Amino acid sequence: MAEHSTDVVIIGAGPVGLFAVFECGMLNLKCHVVDALPEIGGQCTALYPEKPIYDIPGCPAVLAGDLIDNLEKQAEPFEPVYHLEQSVETVTEKGDRFLVTTSKGTKIDTSAIIIAAGAGAFGPNKPPIKNLSQYENVCVFYACRNKEQFRNKNIVIAGGGDSALDWAIALADIAASTTLVHRRDKFRGAPDSVAKVKALTENGKIKLETPYQLKDVHGEGNILTQVEIVDLDGNTKILKTDALLCFFGLASSLGPLENWELDIDHKHIKSDPATSATNRDGIYAVGDIATYDRKLKLILTGFAECAQAAHAIYARLYPDTPLHFEYSTTKGLPG
Repeated sequence: MAEHSTDVVIIGAGPVGLFAVFECGMLNLKCHVVDALPEIGGQCTALYPEKPIYDIPGCPAVLAGDLIDNLEKQAEPFEPVYHLEQSVETVTEKGDRFLVTTSKGTKIDTSAIIIAAGAGAFGPNKPPIKNLSQYENVCVFYACRNKEQFRNKNIVIAGGGDSALDWAIALADIAASTTLVHRRDKFRGAPDSVAKVKALTENGKIKLETPYQLKDVHGEGNILTQVEIVDLDGNTKILKTDALLCFFGLASSLGPLENWELDIDHKHIKSDPATSATNRDGIYAVGDIATYDRKLKLILTGFAECAQAAHAIYARLYPDTPLHFEYSTTKGLPG
């Protein structure tokens, strides 16, 4: 049972949690980071490391996995301690400090907590097909971590949101064939992505099957050979395939967070937009899990919230020590 002491415990090692390490580090605040996944990066690593992100300032386009690599390097000088494959189970107040205990029995004494848990603990929404599990991670996937594994394969993609559209576009020139199945003629993704899919369909790069949804899968052992789809009238089609990618969103849960006496609104933690403070003194929320009036769920919004939380924590820890704020271009990194 490991025991540690630090200035800040950050819950969540996604992009916003990693940037919180940097912002705290710039104020000489030491951080420990806890995440339930075996790797840092959150959804960027677990679900779409090869998906391009276009709204990171200064980066016209960056792959999600590369963004995590860069954020890890940016945080590295501040020597964060990562506690992976474990979740925070309890938070106990000790005067003006907290004792954080994880699912592996790790105990961390800390002055402040930043919750950067994104959507909370998450997993894919799976279609209700009885024998789907026998093909999972071999021919059936809920994320695309390496698009090269689908080169020259016949691919079926099911879903109508951004992930389904993005991967249909990304795999159109790699796969032998790409078929996109959706239960409606209209898609929920970004208009630009919808336009690209329609253009690729007209050019014969993508085949659309709408309005259809998955009915069954067929194969031998754990090797998938066919996907059966059905329309609203009960008419079925058989699609020859080597792999099925299902993108029906994520099922998320706040888990133990719901028992921490935080002000929660529809699985989001209410926070002060000026400081990222929650209703519990010393606990802050940043990124997608934080909510306030007119909150924009963008990574860059979470980045800004990290800076606000770090400065608020510094003021809480050192109320009698004025912080003379300087830009990183003049201050550099702390020695």
